[in-house]
Amino acid sequence: MVIGLSPKNQLSLYFHIPFCKKKCDYCHFYVVPDKEEFKQLLLTGLQQEWLHWANKIETYDLTSIYFGGGTPSLFGPQRISQIIQWVQEIFPFKNSPPEITLEANPENITIEMMRAYKDAGINRVSIGVQSLNNSELIVLSRQHNAHAAIQAIIDTHAAGIDNISIDLMYDLPSQTAASWHNTLNQIQKLPITHLSLYNLTIEPHTVFHKFKEKLTPSIPCEDMSLDMYKTAIASLHDIGLVQYEISAFAKNGLHSLHNTGYWTGRSFIGLGPSAYSFWKGERFKNISNIHKYAKLLSEGDSPVDYYDELSIDDRRKELFIVALRLLNGCNYNEFKTRYGCLDQESNTTLNRLVRNGLITCKNDCHYALSEQGLLLYDYIASELI
Repeated sequence: MVIGLSPKNQLSLYFHIPFCKKKCDYCHFYVVPDKEEFKQLLLTGLQQEWLHWANKIETYDLTSIYFGGGTPSLFGPQRISQIIQWVQEIFPFKNSPPEITLEANPENITIEMMRAYKDAGINRVSIGVQSLNNSELIVLSRQHNAHAAIQAIIDTHAAGIDNISIDLMYDLPSQTAASWHNTLNQIQKLPITHLSLYNLTIEPHTVFHKFKEKLTPSIPCEDMSLDMYKTAIASLHDIGLVQYEISAFAKNGLHSLHNTGYWTGRSFIGLGPSAYSFWKGERFKNISNIHKYAKLLSEGDSPVDYYDELSIDDRRKELFIVALRLLNGCNYNEFKTRYGCLDQESNTTLNRLVRNGLITCKNDCHYALSEQGLLLYDYIASELI
């Protein structure tokens, strides 16, 4: 499936639901304890923020809704249903709903819960599996074991939700080639349609960062990491999960419509504390504090506390670099029509990367990562930026 730049009138919605039973030691996202009082505070804030946006976006075509976190499945089907109903008042879609994704953790999933979420309007679920090796799950401080993760996938499918994505991680402390093979082998017969693959990065303000010096020696070396990535690509391809982006694999063309928007320049509105938006060429972020978020909205003020101040040239380069993450690449003629030309320095670098075999160029306008470039994306991005 060829994926081009998103049409200008397309829009995605992201709702940040920050509740967690326990924050994982590697996690750098904004989360809060799973308390009932916080849930009502958030719901009120989300409704006020939605009312702020509703009349500004009503002329757009809604492509996707994504409930991320945190653990959005802790918010409850009734509240998720309320939010979907707000959206439907602006974007009626009963007969042809957009992709509506809910993130969930295995330990919270039951058939009954997933049936309730399906009835609420959820048609895609993303499950935070991370590993199917129990010792690695303990290292990650996950609250489930491998059996619970497998059962969660089976239960979600049994509840009538056919579009199921899972997350897997590699580059984990003490992870081996054998344990990675074990995880990849166990997913072969599971009813999943999509997989997102992440290598562990140790971020500031996490428990892992606090113990970075101690953890680093046990993390796979660069060569082993590369082998794990290659192994995953081959193994997933064998079971019909075809790579369409550096970290994303799908069966039967069921790529993530929501995430694809991030790579193709689609406008998106993020609601909730710490949520990012990309709107009319500007990127901005809500305050990462549920109490301040709710207070600002109750007083009629904006919860935004950060605006990205990239120059037009830098924003253009960023959009081009992100578009290269897709395996089918980017049509530069289409890109120029939408955003304008890259600066001379970037064009010179781009031509050098083509000569060096890291990027391919077809018909003098269609750029894509080569097989080697796919493995060196971070280097390519740093060169172009």
